[in-house]
Parts: sequence; structure tokens; C-alpha cells
Amino acid sequence: MTSARQLYQNIVSGIKVYPDKEAQAITFMLLEHYMRLRNIDVLVDRPIPETSAQPDWLSIISRLNNNEPVQHIIGSTEFCGLEFRVSSSVLIPRPETEELVQMVTRDYAEPDKNISILDIGTGSGCIAIVLARFLPHVTVHAWDVSDEALEVARENARQLIADVQFAKQDMLNVTFPLPGDIIQFDCLVSNPPYVTYSEAEHMRPNVLRFEPHEALFVEDSDPLLFYKAIADFGKHHLKPAGKCYVEINEHFGAETKKVFEEREYKNVEILRDIHGKDRFVRAIWVK
Repeated sequence: MTSARQLYQNIVSGIKVYPDKEAQAITFMLLEHYMRLRNIDVLVDRPIPETSAQPDWLSIISRLNNNEPVQHIIGSTEFCGLEFRVSSSVLIPRPETEELVQMVTRDYAEPDKNISILDIGTGSGCIAIVLARFLPHVTVHAWDVSDEALEVARENARQLIADVQFAKQDMLNVTFPLPGDIIQFDCLVSNPPYVTYSEAEHMRPNVLRFEPHEALFVEDSDPLLFYKAIADFGKHHLKPAGKCYVEINEHFGAETKKVFEEREYKNVEILRDIHGKDRFVRAIWVK
């Protein structure tokens, strides 16, 4: 009979491409997913009966050492306390984006009639679905240009019982009439592509090889492309006093703020993430 601690140590020792702390965190995720073993079970060295069903650990470790993200191996990840399906068609939700969602939920926590929010570039649907779950009084729309991403997002909405109106739409070439009945929104929120290709050399293989480049990267010649498109769209499709929230590249905080100021948004703010980096811009359309 083996034990939780022995299994944990075997897996950690087999993972070669991550630092020890990350390998340990990944192992805990695997044990929870496949064996329903918690951190405390490893700590107290809980016995594992020989009859317990186990996955092919050697295959899983090999996939990890090939830089495949653990979230793709188990097929899901946690975001804002909810479990989301992920695949190579969508970005794996990051903790920083949870902060973006928290900003919106705080600002729209008070029940009000006919509040509508548009999530631009929804990917897995994580932003839109959490907003729909946490703000049941709000109508949530979500757009993406990728059919594969929308399939994942719709499945997540079904699994998480979230009322989100999804539609295929390219933010750089918006087609009219707009999907759904709403022409103007109270809020725009987006985590658009903002990593420049010159930054790719500093990124890990598990991101570069397994996550969709169209959701990550933007040309160095126009790194603010999507923010310009979002700000221009908001000028025509945000209601008076409507708000826009975007996640940004930490290296372009001032420049992103300027995009909104040049388009006559008011109260444009750069907000920092939990690591103290410029990570979000919030702006208000007052005309």
C-alpha cells in the first residue's frame, strides 16, 4: 500500500521543467483532480488502498515535461471560485484577471434596472460568466472572433448555469447590426491581446506552445491596437457615464491611458495588480 505523501513525492521528483514550488503546486492540483487528495492528506500521509483507481502518472509527468499546461491535462482551472473548462483554443485564466472582474462587480453591485455589460474577447467566457453569476441583475453579452473559443465559453456557461448572450464578433471589424437587442452598454470589459511579439522570447514554452497566439499577441508596430478599437467602439456604444475596464500590458500603462484620454473619456485611471504592476485602465464615457 502506498501513501499520499509517497505519491506526492514521486510526482514532484518526476517534474523537471518547473521550479520546485511550481512542481509542488502542480502536483497538488493533480492529486486533487484525479485522487480527491487534499494538501492535508499529503501532510498526514493518508494511506492509498491498492484498489484505488489512478491515472497513468508516467504519461502525465511526460506531458508536463513537454511543457503542456497542467490545466490542459486535467481539462479545467479555477477562476473566481468556479471551475472552467479550458483547451488550447482559449487562454488559461490568470489571477490578475480575477482582479479585473472584482472591480466590475464592486462598481455594479447595487441592483439597478437594465444594466448591460459587454465582455470583448471572451475566450473561455470566464469574465462574462462570473459577472453573470455574481451580478444576476445585469444582462451580460460576450463576443469573440474564434468559433472554437465560443464553443468552450458556451459549454462553460451551460455547466455553470450562467445566463450570457454569446456572439461571434471581431472587435477590429465590428459588423452591424450588433448581435442581441442592445445597441448601447453600461459597461465594456476586456482582456484583449496585449503582449508584443518581441516579448515572446521571455515567455515560457507552456504558454508559447499551448495557448492561442491570436489571444495573446499584438504587433510591436501597434501594441495599442485593441485598446484604440475598444475606446472608439465605446464612444458610440457606451451610455452616458458608461464605464470601460481593460487589462493592459504593464509596459504601456501611460500610453493606454492616453488612448482613452485622447478620445475624451474622463476619470481615466491606471490601476495596479496584486504584484504592484500597472495592469488595468478604467475610464468613463460622459458624453
